[in-house]
Amino acid sequence: MAEAKRLGLYTIPIHRAFADALAVGLIRRFGSDPIALAQGMVLVPTNRAKRTVQEAFVRASGGGLLLPRLVAIGDPELDEGAGSFADPADATPIPPAIDPLARRMILARLVAEERQRAGRPVDGAEAVRLAGDLAATLDQLLVEEVDPAALRDLNLDEALSAHWERSLELFRIVLDRWPGELASLGRIDLADRRTRLLKRLCARWTAQPPKGFVCAAGIATNAPAIARIQKCVAGLPRGMVVLPGLDLAMDDDEWASLGPHAPDPVTGRRRRSIETHPQYHLKLLLDRMGVNRREFVRWQAASEHDATPTRSRAIATALSPADRTHHWIDVPAADRRLSGVRMVELATPAEEAQAIAIALREALETPGRTAALVTPDRALARRVAAHMARWDVAVDDSAGQPLSLLAPGTLLLALVEAAAQGFAPVALLALLKHPLVRSGEAEQRVVWLDGVRRLDRALRGPRPAPGLAGIERHLREGEPRDAAIRAAAQSFWDIACPLLTPLATAFAAGAQPLADLLVLLRETASELAGDAAWSRPEGRAAAELIAALEEQAPIGPPTIDPRTLPALLRTLLDEVAVRPPQGAHPRLAILGLLEARLQTADLMILGGLNEGVWPQLPSPDPWLAPRIRADLGLPGLERRIGLAAHDFAGALGARDVILTRAARDATAPTIASRLWLRLQALDDGLERAGHLRDWARAIDTPDRYAAASRPAPRPPVAQRPRRISVTEVDRLKADPYAFYAKRMLRLSPLDAVDADPTAAWRGTAVHGVLERWAREDGLDPAKLHRRLQALSDDPRTHPLLRALWVPRLREAIDWVAAFTHEKLAEGRIVAGVECDGRLEIAGVELSGKADRIDRASDGSLAIIDYKTGKAPSAKAVAAGYSLQLGLLGLMAERGCFGGVRGTATAFEYWSLTKDGDRFGKMTSPVNVDGSKGRVVADDFVAIAKGHFENAVARFLTGDEAFTAKLVPEYAPYAEYDQLMRRDEWYGRE
Repeated sequence: MAEAKRLGLYTIPIHRAFADALAVGLIRRFGSDPIALAQGMVLVPTNRAKRTVQEAFVRASGGGLLLPRLVAIGDPELDEGAGSFADPADATPIPPAIDPLARRMILARLVAEERQRAGRPVDGAEAVRLAGDLAATLDQLLVEEVDPAALRDLNLDEALSAHWERSLELFRIVLDRWPGELASLGRIDLADRRTRLLKRLCARWTAQPPKGFVCAAGIATNAPAIARIQKCVAGLPRGMVVLPGLDLAMDDDEWASLGPHAPDPVTGRRRRSIETHPQYHLKLLLDRMGVNRREFVRWQAASEHDATPTRSRAIATALSPADRTHHWIDVPAADRRLSGVRMVELATPAEEAQAIAIALREALETPGRTAALVTPDRALARRVAAHMARWDVAVDDSAGQPLSLLAPGTLLLALVEAAAQGFAPVALLALLKHPLVRSGEAEQRVVWLDGVRRLDRALRGPRPAPGLAGIERHLREGEPRDAAIRAAAQSFWDIACPLLTPLATAFAAGAQPLADLLVLLRETASELAGDAAWSRPEGRAAAELIAALEEQAPIGPPTIDPRTLPALLRTLLDEVAVRPPQGAHPRLAILGLLEARLQTADLMILGGLNEGVWPQLPSPDPWLAPRIRADLGLPGLERRIGLAAHDFAGALGARDVILTRAARDATAPTIASRLWLRLQALDDGLERAGHLRDWARAIDTPDRYAAASRPAPRPPVAQRPRRISVTEVDRLKADPYAFYAKRMLRLSPLDAVDADPTAAWRGTAVHGVLERWAREDGLDPAKLHRRLQALSDDPRTHPLLRALWVPRLREAIDWVAAFTHEKLAEGRIVAGVECDGRLEIAGVELSGKADRIDRASDGSLAIIDYKTGKAPSAKAVAAGYSLQLGLLGLMAERGCFGGVRGTATAFEYWSLTKDGDRFGKMTSPVNVDGSKGRVVADDFVAIAKGHFENAVARFLTGDEAFTAKLVPEYAPYAEYDQLMRRDEWYGRE
């Protein structure tokens, strides 16, 4: 009997550079006949791997070479890549695949309809998100060749939770309707089409083997269709299957323990497979191919990029199953040594990125040396690329960046966010300041930004009423003191507002077809940014997405609430990866895990080795419970951990490796990756790359610090202010530098955009209510309530204030009204409200405003100050601060408030804060005899005058320096702390 032909099964160990070893081996076998090499075909997993193998052939050839046909088995256009091999002209055409976005929209409509029918409706954005997860689960069924009808045959002997029961029922309904949707379009699923193409290719090659060689290289996917085609290739006369990193040294018991296991003959239950092991997916592939691990032989080729064989043994030991790690103590030290592997732990992600950038830059110092960063952490990848710009070295992240982070994507998101928020100030200004808006010509951009800055100034403070009309009203009817700022912004707003009006009108109209909203979104983006919105690779990607979404929207949910458009658009933009064009540094690379497969470099940096990052936490499946997935034979959610471990092992096989992690992230300490901890436990003498940490910390640290001294400017007396208000006197005395910055440098802090109403805003509002009540309502308590209700109903009043502050204020003004009438009953009369006055004194002009002045029955005056916060303490007054009431009394006695004149004998703070179980309290810094630390009432005006004249003589008419924080305990405000660099000198004196 003739001996059976041995299958062409090979593996390249982890310590060898896969692509280079493959190219060397194929050239060695077929390179003597250039035509034989050119007639061959190499199947690889991805288009990225195709380019890697092509570059390896170029390196191995050392000159000209006719390459074999390279075909990416994962390419959606597999039939075009393989040519007549996969789809011969005389065969019945396989139906085309449905467009992925069309499928997403149809599934979103089906989900929305079924959820509505079940009484659990979802909005359009949530339907699209659920449709994405549904499509992924459906693809897994198709790839694993599980008939969706199997869902109905499941024997669930244990009750599922109500959530999973509902999800499973909805999943069944959608899958029942899905084939009809496909049939009506004459399309099939992409995964189904790829499976059919591979089946046809397998049948054709079995019946008529290709003339040239066929090599399936680096394809570790264990889908049944992939297993069949690899089994077919291995059986061809000139066929070869070359797997990456198959462990031939693992003992048989350990190999068998990985799974999958046969059902228990009694219970029918299966023992759980070790899906997190890096060899599990390869074992499953071999099981589906129907081959034994002992049939594989090592690929007899090497390259100059290989590490030592010891590396493969150490990696296999480090990643062995948990119940086998107790044998580590018996492993010879030489087989546990990870020579050439270094570790470095950094403090933060920023420091980690800087250290990696330094390592990449260091690699460039050696001519011809290559280096690559491999990480699943895209934020870390972006940081490293940004750091490399320090040396004008461009490094592209081959995994690409989400379109949602690139300028065209952020412009689209800014548009819909602003419209959904009713053009609230922060969202509106973020849109108008976007770098693509009016970016066509530099002069045009400058003019536009000048207008945006004017609008920014006008929108400072509490939020205007919603919508474009609210902003228009704010600009025309805002606070009188801001009239000049608002008028300056109005001319720009007259230009910008019409550009936004169509989108604003659409968002205010309620639910409507998605396509209509997208048309307005596209047109508004073009109006604002012109061609810049759609140029460059990222702009073209955005244009293609919007065009495709417009085209497919009619087959999705019929209408969508515009307020959900930001979430929907972000979901889709996050899924579009824009890869940079070629042209970055040829010796450096930043790779994701998928892109790093089969790659090698002289220096491999494995970054982000924290738990939850590498390996990443499995994403939950919202449609099928883990128990159902297991019964259907679908991959467990933890299998991705095993794939990540295999990717880690592959990258760890390079000659020179650096592992990095950050001890904490932006919010909390991190946990080292299980992969990191295993390597540490295996080789406690692992080399540390501490110099990278030292350099990362030193690169931006100056060699010396110049200590800042306490600011104390001393401008000429002639240039010092000659006008001051009563409210500025305390600042002049306690923090002269802050007075100098405000009055002489004219630096005033701006209110935040869309700010919560500050204490000053609340005080102004209350003073306005009480002033109009006294001037126009005759102190009628009922009318005071109406005044307060008008404040509450004002659309400019912040909702939080309306809900929490106004009810408290209602009780407080009841006390104001009652206390006012109590004083009137004692013989007082209201002599003046909001009285403005000026007084020439000590060589300067003193100005002030009294909230209210009452005249007592004996003709003396009571100076009243309303406080929405806490009143000044008697201790502060006694120390010579908080003398505002005394200075107002001085001005009243000098006749500065029109017809109100007399001797000031009462000084009262009417505080609207809570006092015990009620709101409202009157306090005074003075009394008749000066007891309890208070000032004698009859002396208060003279004391205030003396303190004021002393301060003026020192700082305004004298030449004393404006020293920062002269009396810190009475300088509580921090607006100018950064300007005075307080933290650099405070406390050293």
